[in-house]
Amino acid sequence: MIPTCLPASLFLFSLCSAGVKVSPAALTVSPSRSQFFKGESVTLICEDENSSDGGTVRRNTTRGTRTECEGWGKLDGLMCNISYLFPHDSGLYWCESMSGSSSSSSIQLSVSGGSVILQSPVLPVMEGDDVTLSCRAKSPAHNLPAAFYKDGSFIGDGPSGHMTLLHVSSSDEGLYKCSISGQGESPSSRISVEEKPSTTSSLFLLYGLSSLSAGFVLVLLVLLVKRQIKRKSKGNQEDGEESITYSDVQILQRKQQKNKPNGENDPPAVISTVTTDEVSYGQIIIRETRKRDYKPEPKVVYSTLR
Repeated sequence: MIPTCLPASLFLFSLCSAGVKVSPAALTVSPSRSQFFKGESVTLICEDENSSDGGTVRRNTTRGTRTECEGWGKLDGLMCNISYLFPHDSGLYWCESMSGSSSSSSIQLSVSGGSVILQSPVLPVMEGDDVTLSCRAKSPAHNLPAAFYKDGSFIGDGPSGHMTLLHVSSSDEGLYKCSISGQGESPSSRISVEEKPSTTSSLFLLYGLSSLSAGFVLVLLVLLVKRQIKRKSKGNQEDGEESITYSDVQILQRKQQKNKPNGENDPPAVISTVTTDEVSYGQIIIRETRKRDYKPEPKVVYSTLR
């Protein structure tokens, strides 16, 4: 039964997975931020769902394009470590599968030789979430009042060096930076916002999956019924030789005929009806006719004629 159902299972799986977007390669940054001071360290982790060996980290900087970790970092399994960052390490980083067939989204990392950096999410944020921006000075380490900017325009002050963007949307995408009085200004970092799946889309997806599941069950039931009918029909064909119906059979012995010498009898008469629609055995009755006693004819005596 499994071979019969397997194509339907594969069809259902292909329909369910048609609208699902899977990212085979992903890049993780630790610590999770996009700006670093010169001399800090960073770890880049590359994961590829299609390969147990993961992937490789590549980057584009002023020092080269599509260069691998071995040329500018230390490779340790799936991790690429940069123990001491320089401003020339600023650039685009991404994870690429070993076969080169797929890659993750690129991440912009900035290394500042100055005294101020902006701590912002390194990965895209989900629409509707809150995002906190932090303006950090290299020295002193405690938080200082900061001013924040988007696409070069002032958007507000942060008394303690922090600013929260509430319920972000696509309109909040852009380049952000901050400045601390007497310390300097940070490089700019881009914040990207991903659209959150709507409730209607989620319900539609659930409804579609439920409909597909119900359809699969229905197809399975139809296959089972057809298989049972086919099996029964095949069994009837194999038993075809025995599908004979005998009606009441009466075997009658005929009377002995007078003109048959030596008591010869005619062969018994057999009356039967045969049909092939169904198996049914009727009652068999064997009847013997009684022999009649015939009185012998008197012998003829001829006397002597004179």
